[in-house]
Amino acid sequence: MSRGKRYETEPKLNYQKVIAVIIALAVIVMFVLIIRNIFNEKEKISQSSEYFVLYSNEKWGVINQLGETVIAPSYREMLVIPDKTKEVFLCTYDINEETGEYKTKAINSKNEEILTGYDKIEAIDNIDKNENVWYEDNVLRVQKDGKYGLIDLNGKELLPAEYDEIIGLNGIENSILIKKDDKYGLVNDTGSVIIEPNYKEIKNLGETYREGYITIDENDKYGVIGATKMKLLDNKYDNIEQVYLSDYYLVTENGERKVINSSGETVLNSGFEQISSKTEDGFIYVSQGLYGEINTTGEVQIEPTYQDLKQVKNDVYIAKNNDRYGIIDNEGNTMIPFDYTLITYNKDSKLFIADDANYNTTIINENYESKITGILSEINTTKSYIRMRVDDEYKYYDLSCQEKTNIEVLEDNTLFLSKKDGKYGFVDKKGNVVVDYIYDDATEQNEYGFVAVKKDGKWGAIDKDGKVVVEPIYNLENNLKIDFIGRWHLGEDINMNYYCEK
Repeated sequence: MSRGKRYETEPKLNYQKVIAVIIALAVIVMFVLIIRNIFNEKEKISQSSEYFVLYSNEKWGVINQLGETVIAPSYREMLVIPDKTKEVFLCTYDINEETGEYKTKAINSKNEEILTGYDKIEAIDNIDKNENVWYEDNVLRVQKDGKYGLIDLNGKELLPAEYDEIIGLNGIENSILIKKDDKYGLVNDTGSVIIEPNYKEIKNLGETYREGYITIDENDKYGVIGATKMKLLDNKYDNIEQVYLSDYYLVTENGERKVINSSGETVLNSGFEQISSKTEDGFIYVSQGLYGEINTTGEVQIEPTYQDLKQVKNDVYIAKNNDRYGIIDNEGNTMIPFDYTLITYNKDSKLFIADDANYNTTIINENYESKITGILSEINTTKSYIRMRVDDEYKYYDLSCQEKTNIEVLEDNTLFLSKKDGKYGFVDKKGNVVVDYIYDDATEQNEYGFVAVKKDGKWGAIDKDGKVVVEPIYNLENNLKIDFIGRWHLGEDINMNYYCEK
């Protein structure tokens, strides 16, 4: 008798399903690891260091954005930090006061010498029209065997050490003069040669490198070369004035002073003492010491009756009359009365900023409506807000001049300045009090998380969590700007941009 089919008492595994589950779990694990790595990278980015010069006990060192000491203050001369995001610190030492000779070196955050192999290594300093000192970005001047070259902050050679001199073009960024065989040329911050060293002198044409350069050859003849290396005017003029007029130039040729176009054709040769700027239809010009507007055919658009005149957009001009500023249209009609000591126009926000004799600022919109009056603290077009001190309180507005809270506009902050019963404290994003209302004055949180607080005439600092870093012990009445990183406060000379303790 045949027997029936026998069934196993233990269930058999479905290997296909098992493999599928294993693959699914592996995918989940990989996904979790990827997400974790992303957050770790973001955390690393958020914790990337920035560096600042420190001055303590008559010595110089370096701190980071947390206020931690990176290089102990041990150097007699001020350190230079060309880029605050890079740990490249330049030191000057062994100075001989009699001969003027000195040594330099670059160090990292471990106080180790880096970028070696040169006799000298220095930042290329410059100064703007407000006497603020700054350094060319990501480029260093090096000297070797008596000649100069350029490297970047990673040590990559940008320009070989074969030049007699390398200096910044006064007041103009991304413009570095090179000298060779007693002739000048010009390079940008990447070491790219814009103008070969063939000229007796090179000057800026306008206020930025984008507007080009005036070249003077060995025969004292003037020409123009653009930022893109293109020769715009040949060196055949007796003079070219440092006035940027777009595609026009104020030149002197064969004793005749005139405005020419980019083809060298004469546009204006009479009726003006000076040309100050280009407008939509012509030029702002000066006649008998007063400003007006003239078009490219020589026809007067606005009579020269103003002490100053500047077009801010088509048919809108900021003018000065009787030592006061106002706004007029192209027909001379007064749109804003001449009541202000200064008026400027902020293109990004499309707002006029008008200052009066009492140091108050009025914000005026494009419809010529006065929207806010107070002491202007900041116009931040990146984050789209205005900060004013109005009626002895700090207030915030969007670029439409609608009032906002500091919690609404300062999205990255953890603490927010608050005032109650005449005293200042700080709240969190939900409005909960983090720092009690005990201070006479205070600042909003800076980008590194610190706030400055004032009590009984002295200043101190609090961190992002509301903890006291340093009690109010500093008298900073002579400081133009109050700012803290950790327990260190910004020095009196803000042009030097160093932190210290008194």
